[in-house]
Order: sequence, then structure tokens, then C-alpha cells
Amino acid sequence: MAALTAVLLGAGSRGRYIYGPYAEKYPHELNIIAVAEPDEGRRKLISRIHGIKPDYVYSSWEQAFERGKIADIMIISTLDRMHFVPAMKALELGYHVLLEKPMSPKLEECVQLVEAAQAHDRLLVVSHVLRYSLFWAGIKQHLDAGELGDIASIQLTENVGYAHMTHSYVRGNWRRAEETSPMILAKSCHDLDIISWLMGGECKSVSSFGSLFHFKKENAPAGSTDRCIEGCEVEKECPFSALKLYIQPPDHPWARYMTHDLSHEGIVKALKEGPFGRCVYRCDNDVVDHQVVNLEFDGGATAAFTMSGFTQGGGRRVQIMGTRGEILGDMDEGTYTLHRFATGEAVEVRCNIAGDGHGGGDERMVASFLKDVREYGRQPAGSRTSAAASLQSHLMAFGAEESRLNGGKSVSLADFKRASAAGIV
Repeated sequence: MAALTAVLLGAGSRGRYIYGPYAEKYPHELNIIAVAEPDEGRRKLISRIHGIKPDYVYSSWEQAFERGKIADIMIISTLDRMHFVPAMKALELGYHVLLEKPMSPKLEECVQLVEAAQAHDRLLVVSHVLRYSLFWAGIKQHLDAGELGDIASIQLTENVGYAHMTHSYVRGNWRRAEETSPMILAKSCHDLDIISWLMGGECKSVSSFGSLFHFKKENAPAGSTDRCIEGCEVEKECPFSALKLYIQPPDHPWARYMTHDLSHEGIVKALKEGPFGRCVYRCDNDVVDHQVVNLEFDGGATAAFTMSGFTQGGGRRVQIMGTRGEILGDMDEGTYTLHRFATGEAVEVRCNIAGDGHGGGDERMVASFLKDVREYGRQPAGSRTSAAASLQSHLMAFGAEESRLNGGKSVSLADFKRASAAGIV
């Protein structure tokens, strides 16, 4: 079995720590032969690790298309607003595409991507990795087997964690909706996708509330400075101190996402000069730090989703309530319990969550995508997280943001989709 060849667009967190390592671990399955990355340090690192020829190392994604189709697949892990155009070009050239979520910050572009994949007869798979984790896949099997009867309601909570919140959504790349996506799309379309997948029906309407509650200038404590390292009088007692987050010897787990130089001097330099050293109350962020979403599905089933950046750690907790049973689960622990009403049984299931922060779903997603590519044309086309399958959760996210921005007013998703297609919203 020859390894599939890939072009990697974007060598940031996902490209560097998910797709790159998969190719290193399974070189007989995946060979990254080209990379496009504007950051010189990341670009050099990826090219060195994978032995990429100099002519196939690019500083922009546009350059990766100059030779036409040069590999079997394209992996697009650029920032949110740099998904649509390269994905469309890749499909037109005949690439099978693995695309980071969200597909696009614009609903009409999400629809166009689905249509393009169908028109060009190519796989377009969205990295909704939770569906591939043993935790969620195991729960889905119970639901499909009818062990809970009809699902009446789902409650899902996403604990973002204060460290992740401040790193990514206050100081970092996803802090401004106009530059990337709203929080509900950038972070939580995973969760809406899981709710949609578990429910197995069409979402009819959505309402949502949320705001930027805490990380804003008026909440800056007296004595604080623009940067944590500039003699801030309250730095030592501040839970969001950049010094506390990024200077954690010997491994500096968060610093690796802001600088290539993990020496003490290198980290201090980044805190003095880069965006991650800023006071969380004096950034230019505008995405929400907490949000709730209510969803109504066909048949009257409902779901409630809560996202919060004010938690100790990350993780997801779920409660699924059916007419014959209930499931309570903690993804962070990798355990869920199935309660059967008729017998009074309580069956606890423990899953192997090792591998990555998505319960092992990242590696299984890549493996599934590569398998689907190899079998394309010989097996029925499709994927667990195809763009077509992911479109509903994107629509739910867009509808939720529309509701939030309009005081929580309920949004009919059918009407919202029609209005979007007509350019009204």
C-alpha cells in the first residue's frame, strides 16, 4: 500500500501537532510532500521533519497552487477566513480535501463548498474530530441501538478552561470575530455537531444568549499595566497572568504555541514583544467568553448547550435523556454511564482517551479520511464528517449567533437559510 501524498496548508497548532505527527508515526500511510506556512520557523521545522524539497516549501498558500495538482490530498489548517478560497481551488484541481473547522465564517460559502465537492466528485471532510473519539462513538452506538428509546433532550457543557480561553480567545488568533469567526463557530461548532449527530434529526429553531462578560478594559484592576511583564502591581495575584501561563518550566506547555524559542530568554522576549504578553483586560478581543444555546429538533426534542471560559480545565459533560433510559458522561474522564429504566441497571463504560485532547479522535479522523480516499470510487462515497454532514451544525452556529446578536430572539433555521441565500442576512 503506497502512502498517500499531501500538501499541508498551515503549520500552526493543528498542522504541526496533529497532521505532521500522524505522517511521522505512519509514513506508510501519509507523506507530506509540500507545505505552505507564512511563519518561517514553522515552515522550516515542518520541511526539515518531513524532508520536503525546497521547491515545495511555500510562504503562502497561493504558491502551493502554482504547479497545479501535485499530491493526492490537501490538508487545510489555515485560519478560519483562509479556508474557503483554497478549499474551492483544491476541489477544482481534483484534490480530496481535509478541512479544518469551521468550513467558513459565511454560511453561503459553506453551502458553496458542499456543492463544489459534489460537482467535482471529491471528498471534502471537515475535522469534526469528536465523532471519531471512542467516547462519543460509543454513546452513538447505544442511541442507534435504541437503548434510550426516543431522545427527548440533550444537555451538553463545554468547559473551555481559563488558560485556553485567555490564550486563544483573548490574546490569541481567535480573539476577534471579524478576523476569524464568532466563538460559537470557531470553538463550539464541534459541540453543535455532536448534538446534531446524536439527535439524528433536523434542527428547526435556535435561540442564544452570551456576551463578553469579563475580559474587557473596564474590569482591569487598579495597578495593572498593558503587559504583565511591565511591572504590573497585581500580576502575582492575577489568575490570568501571562507569566504564570507561559513560564512553566521545564516543559512550558503553553509557550510552545507562541514562540519557537522555549528558553527563558526566548519566552520573556515573546512576552515583551508579542500579543501573548498583553494584559487580558487590555486586548482588542471581542468574542464572547460565555454563551448558552437552546435548540429545537423535529418531533419536539430539545437540546441545551453551555460554553464557558470560566472553568479550571477543559472538557465536555453530557446528559442524554430518553424515553427508556439516560446517559451521563464526562469526556474528560472518558467515562459514561447508561441507566436503563426498565431494569434499574447502571452500566458504566470506560473509554481509552489517550492520544490527544479530543479523546483520541484526531488520529482516528485522519486514518478514516485516508481510508476513504483509498477506497474512493470502489466503495459508496461518503464520510462520517463530510461537508454535507457538517452543514447542519454550521447552520445551527450561524443561527445561534444571529439570535445572540438580536437579544435571544428565536431563529427559524429554514427561514434563516433562505434569507442568507438571498443575501438578506
